[in-house]
Amino acid sequence: MIVIIIVAVVAAMMVVGFGRTVRIVPQARAYVVERLGSYSRTLDAGLNSVVPFIDRVRARVDLREQVVSFAPQPVITEDNLVVHIDTVLYFQVTDPRAATYEIANFIQAIEQLTVTTLRNVIGGMDLESTLTSREQINAELRGVLDEATGKWGIRVNRVELKAIDPPGSIKDAMEKQLRAERDKRAAILTAEGVRQSQILTAEGAKQSAILTAEGERQSQVLVAQGQAEAIGTVFELIHRGRPDPQLLAYQYLQTLPELANGDGNHTWLIPSELTRALDAFASGFGDRRTEQTSTPGPAASGEAAGPPQIPPVVIPARPAADGAAGPRSIRGEQAPGTQHHEQDEARHTG
Repeated sequence: MIVIIIVAVVAAMMVVGFGRTVRIVPQARAYVVERLGSYSRTLDAGLNSVVPFIDRVRARVDLREQVVSFAPQPVITEDNLVVHIDTVLYFQVTDPRAATYEIANFIQAIEQLTVTTLRNVIGGMDLESTLTSREQINAELRGVLDEATGKWGIRVNRVELKAIDPPGSIKDAMEKQLRAERDKRAAILTAEGVRQSQILTAEGAKQSAILTAEGERQSQVLVAQGQAEAIGTVFELIHRGRPDPQLLAYQYLQTLPELANGDGNHTWLIPSELTRALDAFASGFGDRRTEQTSTPGPAASGEAAGPPQIPPVVIPARPAADGAAGPRSIRGEQAPGTQHHEQDEARHTG
């Protein structure tokens, strides 16, 4: 019975010893092993063995990149404004032994170092620069933290500012400023659009006026050319027909009534050429009368023929404002020389 108990105890001790001797380390992990209280070695991923009851695992270190988000920290800017800044830190343990023995709690140490570095960087910048210079702040933080944590076996890969919260009054002022800036840009764009519209309208009106004037000029040129051709044709036909002075005088008299056809023609003057036209017209009738006296007719019975009667020419005129007489008639009067000539012929005939 005693032998059985002894065998069972030895077997249990062997199982326990084997369990304490074999260590399986997962991937991306590192075990720091101490022997009799002092650092012995670092176990890498895989199957490892230690001396039971002599070696022990001091720390299990994660070698993967880790992300730590810190609570918002109040920071005073250069223009004495308090802003709350949230930061996110990306780091990785490169030396498990240094991360275990060089710093007691490297997460807390990194957080405090980030806060102090952030206050130093933001303290030299005003609020506007803080809001618009995140890349610069991130670069400065990463440089300071990477240099300080290098001896701890930690490498800082990236630092990001998650949020920058200014005071409420500053937010209201910034919103008003942004709204005013947007209104200003909108007014400028509206004015620019109106100006462009007016310029285009003026250009269109200018082109339209130019085209209209060009069309009127061409029309007047064509009308003038047509009138010139018509006058030339009439002039040529007149010369071809060779009209006698009587016909020309009659046509001249026929055009006199047209002088009074205007709306404002209340008074008009007879040109000096009228007497010449009447003389030519009367001389034509005088020659015809002379031809008739040479032939037998009523003059042979002792009746003296009187002077020829020229038909009156009626020239209508618009009534004047004062109620003057409207149409006036002008009877053709013979020239003095013509009257004496006809009287002499009458005496010889008698």
